[in-house]
Amino acid sequence: MNHGASKGLIAGVALGSCFAVITFVVFFVLYIRDRENLKIEKFLEDYRALKPTRFSYSDIRRITHQFSEKLGEGGYGIVYKGKLSKEINVAVKVLNNSKGNGEEFVNEVGTIGRIHHVNVVRLIGFCAEGFRRALVYEFLPNDSLEKFIFQAERNSLGWEKLHHIALGIAKGIEYLHQGCDQRILHFDIKPHNILLDHNLNPKVCDFGLAKLCSKEQSAVTMTAARGTMGYIAPEVLSRTFGKVSYKSDVYSFGMLLLEMVGGRKNVDERLNTSQVYFPQWIYKNLNVGEDIWARIEEAEGGNIAKKLSIVGLWCIQWHPSDRPSMKRVVQMLEGDEDNLTMPPNPFPDTNAANSIAGINGRRYQTELPLIIELE
Repeated sequence: MNHGASKGLIAGVALGSCFAVITFVVFFVLYIRDRENLKIEKFLEDYRALKPTRFSYSDIRRITHQFSEKLGEGGYGIVYKGKLSKEINVAVKVLNNSKGNGEEFVNEVGTIGRIHHVNVVRLIGFCAEGFRRALVYEFLPNDSLEKFIFQAERNSLGWEKLHHIALGIAKGIEYLHQGCDQRILHFDIKPHNILLDHNLNPKVCDFGLAKLCSKEQSAVTMTAARGTMGYIAPEVLSRTFGKVSYKSDVYSFGMLLLEMVGGRKNVDERLNTSQVYFPQWIYKNLNVGEDIWARIEEAEGGNIAKKLSIVGLWCIQWHPSDRPSMKRVVQMLEGDEDNLTMPPNPFPDTNAANSIAGINGRRYQTELPLIIELE
């Protein structure tokens, strides 16, 4: 064989090998996609009896008028306003294609689709065509609680309405923990995930990070921390503080309550780290008996602010066993402020508190090693 033929043979073999590798990769990607779509379809087949409407993607385009009115955007998708009819408005969340494993979709449909409560947002239907997935919810005209407690609209609420909203959120979470066949742990309770209807009644939404467990189960298995920094319970980040359970949602609710009182975020990456951690500041001033509500002119408003603060501080106790259940939280919010006792100091380790406070408030779901637990 001459030199030229030898070089040609080698080039042909290399080219053939390259083509084989590319073919393998293409078929592997298609296999993964088909397997995922089959998983989603099997889930939806099992779920059909629960009756949320299944829309086609062309239905979604029609309902949203070709995605013409954007309501908001998050890490998992874009929300558009739509119409089912002249009388019925809806909010349509179109999920990002890049998320791949469909967990957000299955979590939302598998949890929220089967429950109905006045303080939990209602899922009307869904779309699943290959990697085009969308969720259709009831439309709530007043947007999220975040807009009302961190911006100028806060002044329009008043303390009575803030108390009403706090109680409604607590009842919604208590229903998730105790009112369903299986306990639903939300894992992302925060103002952005509380929507308000035309009467400012609150509804818990966004179940993309939720987990289901039996009511008898004292802890859940997790190999990844999930939630938004500033609201994540200590035990979700490190098992040295205890086991992950429904008490993790209680902690997040407590942080939300303190934000409602203060009108500012517990974690704000714009602040320098030398500033006092806001929940710690509330505890210090309440504990020494100072009138930190002097700025509140109405006496009843001061009582409500103090009640929300005390309940919030009970909820953010460092160890899960020291936090009340959501049923007890509802009772505390419905009861008289004078009957509430001050909780223990929830900040035994200042450095630990500040380290959590110093992390920014982005949604968080990352792998953590060596935190697998037995159920």
